[in-house]
Amino acid sequence: MIQPVILCGGAGTRLWPASRGARAKQFLDIVGEDSLFARTLDRAAGPGFAAPLVVCGAAHVDMVRQQSRGRRIRLIVEPAARNTAAAIALAVASATDDTLLLVMPSDHIIADVPAFRAAITKAADLARDSWLVTFGITPDRPDTGFGYIASGVALGDAGYAVARFVEKPPLAEAEAMLRQGGHSWNAGIFLFEAGRMREAMLAHCPAIYRAAEAATANAVHDGDAVLAAREQFEQAPADSIDYAVMEKDDRVAVVPVSMGWSDLGSWQAVHAIAGCDEAGNACTDDLFAYDSRGCFVRAPGKRVSLVGMENVAVIVDGDDILVMPLDRSQDVRAAASARG
Repeated sequence: MIQPVILCGGAGTRLWPASRGARAKQFLDIVGEDSLFARTLDRAAGPGFAAPLVVCGAAHVDMVRQQSRGRRIRLIVEPAARNTAAAIALAVASATDDTLLLVMPSDHIIADVPAFRAAITKAADLARDSWLVTFGITPDRPDTGFGYIASGVALGDAGYAVARFVEKPPLAEAEAMLRQGGHSWNAGIFLFEAGRMREAMLAHCPAIYRAAEAATANAVHDGDAVLAAREQFEQAPADSIDYAVMEKDDRVAVVPVSMGWSDLGSWQAVHAIAGCDEAGNACTDDLFAYDSRGCFVRAPGKRVSLVGMENVAVIVDGDDILVMPLDRSQDVRAAASARG
C-alpha cells in the first residue's frame, strides 16, 4: 500500500483575487468543475492506495473536510507555516519505517493520470531500494519559472540517479538544458520509504525532524485530525524539502514523466491550459470579445466585454477586480499584498 501525503498549506496568492484566505487556490475549480484538491484526492485513490493523509493549516481544515466529500482521510494540522520540509517531517514522524509515502502538492493539475500512476509503479521499485525518488516533468519549452533536475546514471528502466538540481535558470541556461536533453522540471512530487527519509532528515536537517517529531509526540488528537503542538513545531527552520534533504543526499533518483502537468502558478499558466476560442480568448462566463485576442477572463456571474484587447487577464471576485497583461502575472502578489 502506498500512503498519499497531500500538502495543503499553500495560500496561492499568485491567483489573487480568486485565491485568498480559507478559499486558497487548491480549493478552487480552476480547471473544470472539481477543485484542484478534489482532483488530487481522486488521482491517489483506488487499489494500492491507503486513505490520504492531508497536511494543512487550521484555517483550511473545514474546507478540506468539506471537499473530501465523505471520503476517509486523515489530517495533520500544522500550527504554523514552516515550508515543505517540516510538513513532510510531520508525515514521516507519523509513519512506520516501511511505509511508502507519496508526497504531492494539492494545487497542481495532472491531465494524464494513467501516466502518473505508471510512473508511481517505477518509483516504488526504486523507493524499496532505499532511493528518495522525485518525479521530473518532461519539459516542452525553456521555462525559467521552474527548477530543473539533471538525470545521471540510469537505474535500469525505472529512472535515473539525480546528477544535480538546478535553481530557476536564466533563459539561456534553460534553452541549453532543453537542447542537451536529460533535464526535467522539478514538480515537487516525491516517493520514499518513511524510514529512509527519517534517516536522511536526521543526517541533513535534524532540527527540522526533531521539531516535527516532538510536535507529533505532544499533539492533540481530535477524531481524524492530529493537531501538532505549536511550541515544538515552531522550532523547525522554514526550509523546502529540496534544500533541506534532496539536494544534499547521495541517493536521490528521478523518474521522468510526461503527464500533462502544470503547477498553475499564475493566471498566465491557467490561460495556457484553458479551453480557448479561435482567437485565443478563454472564458467560462459571459464574454463578448471584439477585435480581442489571447485574453483570459474569470468573472462568475458578470458580463464582460473586451474591445481591442490583447493578452489581457480580467479576474473578478466579489468587489475586487484585477486587470493586467498576462505576461505580468507574476506581479499579482503586489495587489494581493495591498488589497488582502
